Amino acid sequence: MPAPYLSSDEIRDRFSRAMSAMYQAEVPQYGALLDLVERVNRQVLEADPALAGRLASQGELERLDAERHGAIRVGTAQELAMLRRLFAVMGMHPVGYYDLSEAGVPVHSTAFRPVDDAALARNPFRIFTSLLRLELIESPALRERAAAILAGRDIFTPGCRQLIELHEAQGGLDEEQAERFIGEALETFRWHRDATVDLDTYQALHAEHRLIADVVCFRGPHINHLTPRTLDIDEVQRRMPDAGMQPKAVIEGPPRRACPILLRQTSFKALEEGIRFAGERQGTHTARFGEIEQRGMALTARGRERYDSLLGEARRRTAGLDNEAHQRVLEEVFADFPDDETVLRREGLAFFHYRLTDAGTGADRVEGASLEALIAQGLVEALPLTYEDFLPVSAAGIFQSNLGGGQNGAYAGNANREAFEQALGAPVSDELALYAERERASREAVLQALGR
Repeated sequence: MPAPYLSSDEIRDRFSRAMSAMYQAEVPQYGALLDLVERVNRQVLEADPALAGRLASQGELERLDAERHGAIRVGTAQELAMLRRLFAVMGMHPVGYYDLSEAGVPVHSTAFRPVDDAALARNPFRIFTSLLRLELIESPALRERAAAILAGRDIFTPGCRQLIELHEAQGGLDEEQAERFIGEALETFRWHRDATVDLDTYQALHAEHRLIADVVCFRGPHINHLTPRTLDIDEVQRRMPDAGMQPKAVIEGPPRRACPILLRQTSFKALEEGIRFAGERQGTHTARFGEIEQRGMALTARGRERYDSLLGEARRRTAGLDNEAHQRVLEEVFADFPDDETVLRREGLAFFHYRLTDAGTGADRVEGASLEALIAQGLVEALPLTYEDFLPVSAAGIFQSNLGGGQNGAYAGNANREAFEQALGAPVSDELALYAERERASREAVLQALGR
């Protein structure tokens, strides 16, 4: 009898833990970051038993310590399309389209992640994956040189390719195959200090944009950060200097709130790592950095529209401010955004998961009651859906902070989702549609259970 196949959730969980161990060996400060985040999270939970109980009841505590998101950058459509197949082995799908060119970063991106409730609860591992837009390199000669360099590399091992094909052919991987797949796939994301170009080529690409040099000049898309999730990003930011980490000037995203929304991110300064260039010349490269995130609730299209409008107003008023002043302005501007879960739900600004309470589980059939009435009677509760995705402005801010600031300002290129999906070989899912479907399914389940 053939060996049973491992679930994609199990492979993803094992891979994310293996990547975390690899990255910690490569970037020792990542271990210090994990220790800091773990201490802050533990203290937050000890100080707020109600929060701890709520997170436990939602299954959020189980995923908190394991939760990571990474980021990589690739150079060609072929690399992106093979990554889609690699991540599919782990039940990770392309969600969202992000154009960073208008913020001075010559890439467009998606996030590979699990999409359904059970998979997210098991391990919500995400990889924010960016494709270099070679057409945005101004110099035709440099653009052609970059394309030729990228065409000469293969970022996947032969074993990785074979196991992806095996997974597709037989519909899964058994224990031994899955372990081999994890080992082979990790090689794609490993740091290599040997550049594939000479120093002069590296410097020419670096002068065009530091990110272009990072993508083009190495053997593969080394993981450039691996991000743990904190319950109090302000406290982590405050403590980072004492832990030997220099945080970026401001925390990206919305302000601190009683009802957190979307995503808040900060990072510490990138590493300067020694490089051996072709021709044996030595140099350094700065790209990889530490990042921390705090996740709040997912907003509906109406909520995002209001958020984007307020953020635009805040950005006009926060240029050049330090983090304390920046956060004060954000709080002032976002005073117009409701900070109460009931209001957010009733005004259709955020997505919620509905489930029966203990009273609802034991209740008799309820005829004709609306969902609001069922909530008021204590038979149903509404829990905010965690935001699983990313914010383009924040992503660009993190990139620029760790690339030494914007080098080119905004590029002339505009969003080109069609070209990205063509390179990917598949459409990207709309994140708002995914949240809406999860909310709809939970609402219908409780109404059906109560006999509506």
